[in-house]
Amino acid sequence: MRVGLIVDSACDLPYAFIKQHGIFILPVTARIDGQTFVDDHDPVTTRTFYQSGLLEKGHEAETEAFSVQQIYDLFMQEIITQYDLAFCETVTRTRSMIYQNATDAMQRVLADYRSSRAEPDQNELFTMRVIDSRSIFAGQGLLAAHTVHLIKQSIGKNALRQRVESFTDSMYNVVIPRDLYYVRARARRRGDKSVSGVVAFLGKALNITPVLWGQGAEGQPVAKVRSFEGAVEKVIDYAVGRIKDGLLSPYVSLSYGVEEDELEQLPGLDRLKRACEENGIELLLSQMGITSSIYVGPGSVCLALAAEPHDFSDYA
Repeated sequence: MRVGLIVDSACDLPYAFIKQHGIFILPVTARIDGQTFVDDHDPVTTRTFYQSGLLEKGHEAETEAFSVQQIYDLFMQEIITQYDLAFCETVTRTRSMIYQNATDAMQRVLADYRSSRAEPDQNELFTMRVIDSRSIFAGQGLLAAHTVHLIKQSIGKNALRQRVESFTDSMYNVVIPRDLYYVRARARRRGDKSVSGVVAFLGKALNITPVLWGQGAEGQPVAKVRSFEGAVEKVIDYAVGRIKDGLLSPYVSLSYGVEEDELEQLPGLDRLKRACEENGIELLLSQMGITSSIYVGPGSVCLALAAEPHDFSDYA
């Protein structure tokens, strides 16, 4: 059984991992200051975006999910002829139309695919599943990496689908926004008033950096730290402690909204790498893609891991 994996461009993963495992990227279009970027995780496009300085105006960006027709065309051209089973994992449906558009496209594909699978070796029925990751950014990356891990185990179709979907219940995300003013401006543009002006003002005036943590995309503040570096160290403490107590996946996903050559400068990264190495965990360290960096702002950090139920305060 040939199994394919599709993720949208809000999913943060190292580009080398994407290429190594043949993961398809469902692009998102971003428009800023008259310039248009199609975010398909191409490293040249991403580098150009970061170097352009436009990310500072990212809160003004218009981002647009691929339409049902565009997704349908991609599935028909790239997916049905290569695979017998395909998973399309999307950013949480509460933040984007991607899940709904992909689901509508999938339904059309399942009705139409037979005429395009006429080769003798393509007689097996094609099946597909669109999965709401219930997550964002590094969390999506963690789900994708774990899905690859499960695919390699040659599990049956139904069991594979069930294990992929149930895995989302085990994922924990941590987000450290670098600039609360940016987050507030971006939220207001999207009609989300959850980040108040007072919080943004205090964060800037007092140099307070919040740490947002939780399952799924709806993280809650669990710490307020006097500096960004201190917030990162606290999150590293959390991740190292949780790794030592055991994870439910052999991956930790970490994305950072800086230029690629700055990734290794993240405070505490050496401690996290050492903990991963000592416990048989692969650290998926990546630059935030265009879509995710626009959403949460330049210089922000997102970390995801899968574990048994716990609290952030248990480890930080």
